[in-house]
Amino acid sequence: MEEETHESPFVPRRNTRLSSSMNATRRYGSIFREPEENQPLTTIRNDITPSSRRSYIAVAVLCYVNLLNYMDRYTIAGVLSSLQKYFDITDSTAGLLQTVFICSFMLLAPLFGYLGDRYNRKMIMVGGMITWIAITLGSSFITAEYFWVLVLMRALVGIGEASYCTIAPTIIGDLFTGPKRTLMISFFYIFIPVGSGLGYILGATIATATGDWRWALMLNPILGVPGVLLLLFLTPNPPRGASETNGEMCIEHTSYLEDVKYLYKNRSFVWSTLGVTAMAFVTGALAFWTPTFMSRARVIQGISNECATEPCDPSDSFIFGGITVVTGFGGVLIGSLISKKLKDRVANADPLICAVGMLSSSPCLFIAMVLASTSIPATYTFIGIGEILLSLNWAILADILLYVVIPTRRATAEALQILTCHALGDAGSPFLIGRISDSLRKLKPDSLDWRFQSLEYSILVCPFICVLGGVFFLLTARYIKEDRKAAEMLTKGETSAKAELFTDSA
Repeated sequence: MEEETHESPFVPRRNTRLSSSMNATRRYGSIFREPEENQPLTTIRNDITPSSRRSYIAVAVLCYVNLLNYMDRYTIAGVLSSLQKYFDITDSTAGLLQTVFICSFMLLAPLFGYLGDRYNRKMIMVGGMITWIAITLGSSFITAEYFWVLVLMRALVGIGEASYCTIAPTIIGDLFTGPKRTLMISFFYIFIPVGSGLGYILGATIATATGDWRWALMLNPILGVPGVLLLLFLTPNPPRGASETNGEMCIEHTSYLEDVKYLYKNRSFVWSTLGVTAMAFVTGALAFWTPTFMSRARVIQGISNECATEPCDPSDSFIFGGITVVTGFGGVLIGSLISKKLKDRVANADPLICAVGMLSSSPCLFIAMVLASTSIPATYTFIGIGEILLSLNWAILADILLYVVIPTRRATAEALQILTCHALGDAGSPFLIGRISDSLRKLKPDSLDWRFQSLEYSILVCPFICVLGGVFFLLTARYIKEDRKAAEMLTKGETSAKAELFTDSA
């Protein structure tokens, strides 16, 4: 893949050196160029900055692909009971399907972050999407004797998601700025819960209609083909930092090691990443296990019988999927509106909103788990409230990263955040919950009640992780004002003692 050469020239105000080790030689991937002779600067700016209409179309395309990514991620969870019957596997083995996918996703994210800060971002996403389509389609033809092939396929699916999720938010960050960027990021992240919910609903619907859960996996790659075409023809690849500098970018690319050092010194990035990690642990565990947990709750209440043959009763996948769509959509919008109202008056409003969301969700989730053995409606009510509070954070967290990190390091920041939050969060939480459940179940292996309770006690880990995440966001609130100011100054080619703290590689 060749380095980008399409970025238009401009007249720089000043060359900001991102490291004390940098010299006057132009770095790889530099966007620091002189204007062509007799070419008006206004023409250059129009060339490098997409029109408003094209920018909005690009966001719509990115939202569509984000929807597909999360539909695919949770289709497996929507048909999990049927899948367990088909392959005859335990809870911990079933949780492994999500774990291997997340591990692949997080390990590949730094690679795509490195590429995304240096090469053509659109073509990287297109290549990843094509790979994702081929692998997901292949997963739908696996027979009962080859569970290990399904595990391998789910691991390889991470290639497509890593190429997309690390890069797409940075493109939105380069198309918009200020309140408009917050709004566009909100629309983008709304499709995380919407896609997740649709994954449950459509997966369960197709599996029930066909009598075979594998048909549910075929929908997402079919819908992915137009997604590739839309990315290829309707999505621009704007210069990094174009929205914040009107094309007058003053920052050159630096080595990957210098980028990582910069991010390590950025305290807002570090603490918010740990907060996202706690959130990922909780949402990953709940997303994977809630339908199965609620179906077992129905069994011990005598509402339904234990699943003996597939397809299993999909009602809890439908209900939880619908709750996820509604609460996710509402939570993201509410969080964005609160942020918009408070941001101008309270400099650290964003991390405080995230902290309140995490801390408030903890008692709601705890009550939901405790009530599951006696009241299905009450359990779903508190799960819904908890999901709204967690969803307050989605768009806000993305916005925090974009304004505390300079444009030429945002893809790397996205990648490292993905690596951390999945490595310590939802890569292990579905498997960990399943492992704890299996270990507890051995105490009373023949008891249906204990089969439910062992999973209940396992999931009760989540409310305590919510409290830990809230503490991390409170720490983010301490530093975010000065870190944001430093990033703004560096982007504009200005320097200060605070800015030099992040740029000094010594």
